[in-house]
Amino acid sequence: MSLVGRLAYVTGAASGIGRAACQCLAREGATIVAVDKNISSLLQTIESLPSVAQPHMQIATSVENKESIESSLKKVLTAYSAPPTIVVNAAGIIRDNFISKLSEEDFIEVLDVNLKGTFLVIKTFANALVSHKVNEASIINIGSVVAKFGNIGQANYCASKAGVDLLTKVASKEYGKFGIRVNNILPGFIATPMTSAIPEKVRDKFLPLIPLGRFGQPEEMAEVIAFLASRKSSYINGATIEVTGGF
Repeated sequence: MSLVGRLAYVTGAASGIGRAACQCLAREGATIVAVDKNISSLLQTIESLPSVAQPHMQIATSVENKESIESSLKKVLTAYSAPPTIVVNAAGIIRDNFISKLSEEDFIEVLDVNLKGTFLVIKTFANALVSHKVNEASIINIGSVVAKFGNIGQANYCASKAGVDLLTKVASKEYGKFGIRVNNILPGFIATPMTSAIPEKVRDKFLPLIPLGRFGQPEEMAEVIAFLASRKSSYINGATIEVTGGF
C-alpha cells in the first residue's frame, strides 16, 4: 500500500475513470474526497471504497465554477485540516457534432468543464498546497489521445484536451519548485459511460486500429494514476503518458 496516510481529491468521481481512480487509490491506502455533480452516484463510489484510517467523503462540485471549487477546498480543509497531496482531474464531458452543426453553447460548455475546470482545480489546490507549505504533491490530469490526432465530430473535445496537455506542462514548470508534480495521462478508447455514448459503428471503426485488439478498462487507467500519485514516480513531472493499447 504505497499511499497510506495520503489524501486524494478526485473530480469526475461518480463513474468511469474517476470512480476507478478512487477505488485504486483507496486500495493503496489513500483517503478519498470524491467530487462530482452527481451526488447519488458519488455515494455509490464512496460505498465501493475500502475503509482507511480517515473517513472518505463526497462533495457535490461543479469544476467549471470558481466559487464551487473554492467551497470544495474549504470543506476539505475543515474536514482534514490540510489540502490533498493527490489531485486527479478526471471530470470531463462530450458534446459531439460536426463543426458545421456544432453550437457555440456546446463548444463553450465542453471547454468550460474540460479545460477551464482543470485550470481552476490546479490553481486552487496547488496554491493551497503552497500556502500550507506542503512540499510533496502530485496533480494528475486526464487528457485524451484525440488531442494528438483530432477526431471527426469532436472539435470542442479535442481542443479542450489539447489545452489540458499544454496547461499541464506550464503548471509543472511553475509549481515544480514547490515540490508539486503535474502530469497528464492520455487515455485511448476506454470502456466508460462517456465512450458508450459514441455510436457503435464509430467505435467499431477504431477497434482494428488498436494493436491489443480491445478497448481499455477504467481500472487500467487507475493503475497509472496510482503510480503517478506515488513516490515511485518522484522524478516524473510535466510528462504526457499514453495509455492507448498502442493506438
